[in-house]
Amino acid sequence: MRRSDFDITDKIRTTDPIDVGDEVMRLYRGLYPGGKARPIERAFRDLSALYHGKHPDYNPCDTEYHDIQHVLDVTLTMARLLDGYARSHRGNPPLPPAFFSVGVITALFHDVGYLRRRNDRRHRYGAEYTLTHVTRGSHFLRAYLPRIGLKQYAAAASQLVHFTGYERDVDSIELDDPLLRRVGEILGTADVIAQMSDRCYLEKCRDRLYPEFVLGGLVRRKPSGGKTLVVFSSGSDLVRKTPGFYRNAVKRLDEQLHRAYRYAEKHFRSRRNPYIEEMNKNVGYAEVLADESSGKRLRRQPPSTLLPRVRAYPADLVIV
Repeated sequence: MRRSDFDITDKIRTTDPIDVGDEVMRLYRGLYPGGKARPIERAFRDLSALYHGKHPDYNPCDTEYHDIQHVLDVTLTMARLLDGYARSHRGNPPLPPAFFSVGVITALFHDVGYLRRRNDRRHRYGAEYTLTHVTRGSHFLRAYLPRIGLKQYAAAASQLVHFTGYERDVDSIELDDPLLRRVGEILGTADVIAQMSDRCYLEKCRDRLYPEFVLGGLVRRKPSGGKTLVVFSSGSDLVRKTPGFYRNAVKRLDEQLHRAYRYAEKHFRSRRNPYIEEMNKNVGYAEVLADESSGKRLRRQPPSTLLPRVRAYPADLVIV
């Protein structure tokens, strides 16, 4: 049985930066023997320090859904899709080593916008940045890449990260290089298929994503001049509405991100796509639960990655 802290193949521990980093480096060296991988290696170390509260300017991660397991899982998926692209022989432009590095590093830091600065006195929880976290991550990447020897790609990375969010339409993302745009589409795809194929995806939606939506102001919506509408009434309601989100996600994957998930088949050298298969299983189970008043049948235990002293949301926040 697949373990909850491991990837889609049950071989890579997605809570461990070293384990994921080793696999990403294995893929990099398989594509680029003798290539310079120091920026990727440095990025994994810096990512671990940031999320574990060892950075002088940032508090440790306090978002349970958008935690280090999520970003490591997305990064591993990104590296696999890039590997699949590089091994596709259909007239695709070759993928330069720097593009692989920039894609992986952007994946690593795509949710860094949830981290609060230590001098932040306006916000108590990182989830309060939900509506602006991608733009915050964009600013971080623009400043960070020059520090690891990738200055010429800093502006591109600050645009690539927007493929993971909804703050900007995909068509408005400014990238002149068609291949870099494809890297962005692969990144957006990795973000969707990694989280939706997680073994504990539905439990995480109910118990972790819903509280983040509450703190981020996403559970209610007030149209201009209209009455306030309840989008999600509880964590269980969020699970019940997952099939609808899935249909929209598939449309995004197919039409806006141009089916980049197909590169997983090239990576695994198989006609089967394990990410899509596990996504379908999760959504199928959500449909089974749609008529239930509670999520009592959701009993998997997601791994805990936050520091013991960290609290993700107020104790009186109602989830179920």
